[in-house]
This record gives sequence, structure tokens and C-alpha cells, in this order.
Amino acid sequence: MTQMKGHINQASQDMGDAAKDVAYSKGMTVFARIGYAVRGIVYVLIGLLAIELSVGHGGKTTDQTGALQTINQQPFGRFLLAVVAIGLFGYAIWSLFQAILDTEHKGKKTMGIIGRIGYAITGISYGLLAYGGIQTVMSGSSHQSSSTQHTQDWTARLLHTSFGVLLLVLVGIIVIGLGGYLCFRAYKADFVKHLSLYKIQPNIRKMAVFAGRFGYAALGIVFVIIGIFLFVAAIQHNAYEAKGLDGALQVLSQQPFGAFMLGVVALGMLSYGVYSFVEARYRRIGVR
Repeated sequence: MTQMKGHINQASQDMGDAAKDVAYSKGMTVFARIGYAVRGIVYVLIGLLAIELSVGHGGKTTDQTGALQTINQQPFGRFLLAVVAIGLFGYAIWSLFQAILDTEHKGKKTMGIIGRIGYAITGISYGLLAYGGIQTVMSGSSHQSSSTQHTQDWTARLLHTSFGVLLLVLVGIIVIGLGGYLCFRAYKADFVKHLSLYKIQPNIRKMAVFAGRFGYAALGIVFVIIGIFLFVAAIQHNAYEAKGLDGALQVLSQQPFGAFMLGVVALGMLSYGVYSFVEARYRRIGVR
């Protein structure tokens, strides 16, 4: 029995070492950098479309899926979308490595666990987004459900289970916690420790830090809004109260001074996209 347990532990350790070798490989580094750049494109599009809406020049409140649809509608859109989807797969895989292998050394304290949960959720969501993009390329159809529709679908499924309300409240707490964590990152600006700052000129460094803080703060606000509406959906037992990214931006636009509030958060989305480009170039990846 002891010998079998030892073999299991050794096999588990070998699998972990193999996963780390992949995570820190040059190929994964390139894949991850492409993923950060593609993420930047997606958030720049989300921000630009929301800014246009806030100033009354068309535009719309949209999410990552809407950004992919916008790409697909451009000349050579299917080719561009295929490239973007591949990059999103790279970012998804890297995010899961960050969560499982703790490549960012978050640790096992509360904030570290919240951060790793965030990486896991990011990896899963971007993996699904990439899969949807590939489906669009293969089928030629540009119709995909928005994040709000997806959120309402799984919220409805949860509410039809025995402990659905409790689970939905728990998810809401986690989402609000992630929003708070993102705002905390914006305040601390601890994300700069992942950048090779010595390679960046001082003026570009300041721009990168500002873009990162503004972007994380905007994302944090959006996550808090999404979490609050999950609470509302649980209390009212109504899945249609749940919101995704596009729904959260729409809620902002409907408040007093909504155009101004949407414009500020949209600029934050744009800033997050710009910071993603900085990460694509200067982030430390593949360093144990």
C-alpha cells in the first residue's frame, strides 16, 4: 500500500514537472505574448465602440464576443478572426497555467487564492470565446450569444437546482471579490512587477502604469456591477436580472450622467487594451 502511494505521488510530481516545463517553454512564451496582444485588440474595440456610444456617434455597448463579430465584419474578417481565435487560445492556456501552477507566485493566502481563481475564470472564459471564434470561422455565421445571454442562461440553470439561489449568491460574492481585487491591483499597481521595466523608457513606463491602473479599475467596477446583478437575480429568482460585460456597460449608460460614466469606463477598457499591448512586449513570461 505504501509503495503504491509512493508511485502515485511520484507520478503526480512527474506530471506537475512536465506541466511546468510546458508552461515555461519558449513556445508557450510566444503563444502567451500573442494572447496578450489579441486581448489588447479585443478591449480596444470594446472601448472604442462604447466611447462612440457615449458621445452620440453610433457605437454600442458590447463585450468580447461583440468585438469578435466586429472583426469578422471587416475585409478579410474570417482570416483575421482565425488569427485572433488562435491568440485567444494561447491566452486561455497561459491563464490556466497561471491558476494551476501559480506561475505568478500568488501563494495560498486569501488575496492569492482570489487572484488564482480569477486566472482560472479568465482561462475558461477566453477558451470558450476562442472556441466560439473558431466556430464562426468554420461556419461563416457571425451570430454568437453575448456575455449577458450566456450569464442569463447559466443563471437560469442554477436557479432550477435545489441550492441554486445559494450557489448564485456565492458566485456573486466571488465576482464582487474579483472586482475588488482588480481595484486593489489598480491602487497598488503591483502588476508592474511582472514587467521588465528596465527595457522601457521612463515616459513609456509612466504611460504603461497609468494605462494599467485605469484599466484594472474600470474592469473592477464592471465586475462589481455584474456581481451585484447576480445577487439581484438570486433574490428575485429571475435569471433575466443577471448581466454580462455588455449588460453592465448598458446599466452604466442608463444612470444619471450615464453618458459620462460610460465614457469613463469605456476609456478604462481602452486603457486596459493598451496595457495588454505593453504586457505582450514587456511581460516576464517563461521565468521560473
